[in-house]
Amino acid sequence: MQLYEELVARGLIAQVTNEEEIREMINHGKATFYIGFDCTADSLTAGHFMALTLMKRLQMAGNRPIALIGGGTTMIGDPTGRTDMRKMLTKEDIDHNAACFKRQMERFIEFGEGKAQMVNNADWLLNLNYVELLREVGACFSVNNMLRADCYKQRMEKGLSFLEFNYMIMQSYDFYHLFQHYDCNMQFGGNDQWSNMLGGTELIRRKLGKDAHCMTITLLTDSQGNKMGKTAGNAVWLDPNKTSPYDFYQYWRNVEDADVLKCLRMLTFLPIEQIQEMDGWEGSELNRAKEILAWELTNLVHGQEEADKAQAAAKALFGGGGDRDSMPTTELTGDSFSDGEIGILNLLVACGLASSRGEARRLVQQGGVSVNDEKITDIDRKFGCELFQGDGAIIKKGKKVFHRAVMD
Repeated sequence: MQLYEELVARGLIAQVTNEEEIREMINHGKATFYIGFDCTADSLTAGHFMALTLMKRLQMAGNRPIALIGGGTTMIGDPTGRTDMRKMLTKEDIDHNAACFKRQMERFIEFGEGKAQMVNNADWLLNLNYVELLREVGACFSVNNMLRADCYKQRMEKGLSFLEFNYMIMQSYDFYHLFQHYDCNMQFGGNDQWSNMLGGTELIRRKLGKDAHCMTITLLTDSQGNKMGKTAGNAVWLDPNKTSPYDFYQYWRNVEDADVLKCLRMLTFLPIEQIQEMDGWEGSELNRAKEILAWELTNLVHGQEEADKAQAAAKALFGGGGDRDSMPTTELTGDSFSDGEIGILNLLVACGLASSRGEARRLVQQGGVSVNDEKITDIDRKFGCELFQGDGAIIKKGKKVFHRAVMD
């Protein structure tokens, strides 16, 4: 099976332009393609996995990836899927986030001469002359067509700013610039980006002629993309300081039954035939498939040693062994205690198991919290500092989240 056919078999391809030409280029290593990453945080999330593993697959087949850092577009903010306006970041924030992104991307793709490139669209977008842009690029876009685009629908309901309205033009200009200056002939993105991406293809053809060989491919649907990489409203980060390897493993170990094979196909490098053999697995076999998924993805991001440790800790915990050393741990300081005690709500917040006392209160009231195997139902329950000395205390949230708290 050649690469393009494999991408289809893995369920990665949503919409394409010029399918025959795309198939030829990808299968013979002739594509120079880009995927954009807006730098809205200092770490990539599990939601970026689709893009990262795709870049790796294509590079392994001889194609050349361009990781486009959105230093310019991040200053505007993509309205796609948003009901509110994104936070405005400074140039310093964006530069810092971009440097963090590259370190994480290097686990997936190889940068260097003749290999993958990382470029920043701030290098060309921030120097554009506004009147010149309006004349040269703005004339190629129909406002009527832009307003019909899916990427603007949600924001139109609450008010789309003129700043955000320009995002499609900026993203389209990126492909136009990369096509001219980096020999980039293909762009990939989420299926919810289809309108924005078609804008780039059309801009190239209107400016450079209809015979310009530029192609667009979209992956995974918007709903799947929004779902992937988030749990209980919080992002699942690739940075181990934000999401520990154990928590990262547990996130994938706990995916819904209906999503296991889909994630194995889309995100891992296991042979498609091996994944197909899992079709129809139930019960303990399906749990085994989840363990395979969790280990494979933790290995990709954090390495084999951390993947093995996370898997061993999970098996020990759920088997009753309680591997404390491999468990996510919070060191409580003296400031965490008042008169030598800490309340359950403050404890949950301090350990990152709740984002606020309000959320912690709901967890306790719903019966979802235990400390050292004792179910806690009293929101005013307090614990003495001696409980956290030595090996510390084990806090359990729900059925599958374990955390250790120790005295500093």
